[in-house]
Amino acid sequence: MTPAPPAAPPVDRTALRERAEQVLRALVGRDDARLHDDQWQAVEALVADRRRVLVVQRTGWGKSAVYFVATALLREGAAGPRRGPTVIVSPLLALMRNQVDAARRAGIAAQTLNSANVQEWADVHARIAAGEVDVLLVSPERLNNPGFRDEVLPSLAADAGLVVVDEAHCVSDWGHDFRPDYRRIRTLLGDLPAGVPVLATTATANARVTADVAEQLADEQDATLVLRGGLDRPSLHVQVTELPDVASRLAWLAATLPTLTGSGIVYCLTIAAVEQVTEHLRAAGLDVRAYTGQTDPTEREALEGDLLANRVKALVATSALGMGYDKPDLGFVVHVGAPSSPIAYYQQVGRAGRATSRADVVLLPGQDDRAIWEWFASTAFPPEDDVRAALAALAEHGTLSTAALETYVSLRRTRLEGMLKVLDVDGAVRRVRGGWEPTGRPWSYDAERYARVTAARHAEQRTMLDYQATTGCRMAFLRAALDDPELVDGWACGRCDRCTGHQVGAAPTGAAVDAARALLAVPGEPVAARRQWPSGLTALGLDLRGRIPAEENVTEGRAVGRLDGLGWGGPLREALREQVPAELPVGLRTPVRQVLEAWAPEVDVVVAVGSASRGLLVEHLAAGTARLLGVPDAGRLLPVGTPPRHDVNSAQRLADVVHHLDLPADVAGRVAGQRVLLVDDRTDTGWTLTVAGRLLRRAGATAVRPFVLGVG
Repeated sequence: MTPAPPAAPPVDRTALRERAEQVLRALVGRDDARLHDDQWQAVEALVADRRRVLVVQRTGWGKSAVYFVATALLREGAAGPRRGPTVIVSPLLALMRNQVDAARRAGIAAQTLNSANVQEWADVHARIAAGEVDVLLVSPERLNNPGFRDEVLPSLAADAGLVVVDEAHCVSDWGHDFRPDYRRIRTLLGDLPAGVPVLATTATANARVTADVAEQLADEQDATLVLRGGLDRPSLHVQVTELPDVASRLAWLAATLPTLTGSGIVYCLTIAAVEQVTEHLRAAGLDVRAYTGQTDPTEREALEGDLLANRVKALVATSALGMGYDKPDLGFVVHVGAPSSPIAYYQQVGRAGRATSRADVVLLPGQDDRAIWEWFASTAFPPEDDVRAALAALAEHGTLSTAALETYVSLRRTRLEGMLKVLDVDGAVRRVRGGWEPTGRPWSYDAERYARVTAARHAEQRTMLDYQATTGCRMAFLRAALDDPELVDGWACGRCDRCTGHQVGAAPTGAAVDAARALLAVPGEPVAARRQWPSGLTALGLDLRGRIPAEENVTEGRAVGRLDGLGWGGPLREALREQVPAELPVGLRTPVRQVLEAWAPEVDVVVAVGSASRGLLVEHLAAGTARLLGVPDAGRLLPVGTPPRHDVNSAQRLADVVHHLDLPADVAGRVAGQRVLLVDDRTDTGWTLTVAGRLLRRAGATAVRPFVLGVG
């Protein structure tokens, strides 16, 4: 760190506060706006004292006002020499767009660098170099983009007047939304010249996360100033409504949303659930839209604008619409399924009621919530063997792309990328153009820390279940779960369902539930065909590359339903448990018939993919399918050797399947010149169906159409 600059002359703090409040009034567009004392304490610490500050305050407290006011004062030299631009590390595009609009209202020139404005990067870089940018918002992922990290970040760190870390709980692996890219912020802070103030903000941090983030922010000269306030929001009316099944929850939503004031957000735990809830509510005449991590960035921006302008009743969303979305008059937040952490839950419900006298917050817990939590928990940091395999591959081959690494490591793509980010931050690997390279630095697997974090996650899940079951004040429970420093013994909000005995929304009628159940009962999901082999398969001994030839392709097929869906998801998951070697359950036979009747595939024979774990189920499904279609059952592709794993990445899964499937000669003879319906229990990566279909096409089948029970 560079030596501290000479001591500055004393600052007129009274005049500084007067100027700060002038900026605030321009920012919010109100002549009566005043900084409250905690806001002023943060601004003063940043501008006059050049401190590092952590602000942990509820959503709507005014954290963004602190850094925009501080930016204006630092840029104009209100307490010393004029400072360089503010760099804000912000996790979400929605948050960036809100902040840019707010800054411009106060005459602050703000720009962003993110995945949605790549075409503007060169111009933004030029404006930064020319001193025309007051605030630069960057995503944490951008900090480790090789070009940005090596060419832009050093000059920014040298010239920055203020660094802001928004949603700072992401820095901590104890936080509910830990992101490996956020850990790179520590490197950025370490490269700052002495005297550059730093502000970290979050609305969702318990005592442990607060202490962890404060420690990571602290510099050599001074401890972090922590400003932590109470979490109660007088406008929030929270409740938990227990309903017996998915159909009842959908019927409750359709009946209750029209009665709620304003517009709001309906959160779901999975993308499939978002799509199904959206479909049901739109069929019921409600103007709602779906918003997930798979929504196109341009469409996301339009959807956010529709909700801001109350052009829709609600966005049905995953947590992709969470941190930072700023709609002060959001009238309600409903959860279809519970988040796994009360901290995550409070973060999402905190979007509501910031500028309204009342906002309704309703949790509709589901029977599958814990299974979904466990699935997300399974994506935690990988076992040591997988990490060592990746490091060994990089040590042997040098720079490898993520796709190439998949041929050496069994991890799925998203989990592999997350692991590489952690290794990058830890200094074991380095992201470069074209992939990743080893650094040669020693690295140790911190199993104890990973185990502690996992235990903390499980404790949070238990706390979320306790929240649902509590007989006391629900808001008091949430405040206690987040270690609210202002919560006093015996406090009760007087607004929640436990305090008042009242809930919004009536129990749905039998007819409404029956209608929802009928919609959920409609089976059928498309099964997309693979068209391209993964790269780097030669490392796995496979001579497969490029596009799959048309004469070896399978066509689009059908499934009864999605395994993560609301309707058939539960029965399908139960039928496909590894420990259930049984025939097709009676409850799934009608939807199988309905899908086949609606689809009416033009086929001549049925062939099944033999299964070592669920052979009886697949054989029963294939035989019944052949009878329904009135075509011969031509036999099975036989499993060979160890069954392929489902919990591996695409390339490894393909290699396993290639070595695992065999087409017997008698079956090959029956499919020549025939159109084949290929039956299996489930599909995930699609490689089993692709390889099986390729074997059948090479044996002379003129077409192969897949049919499975579950997708996902």
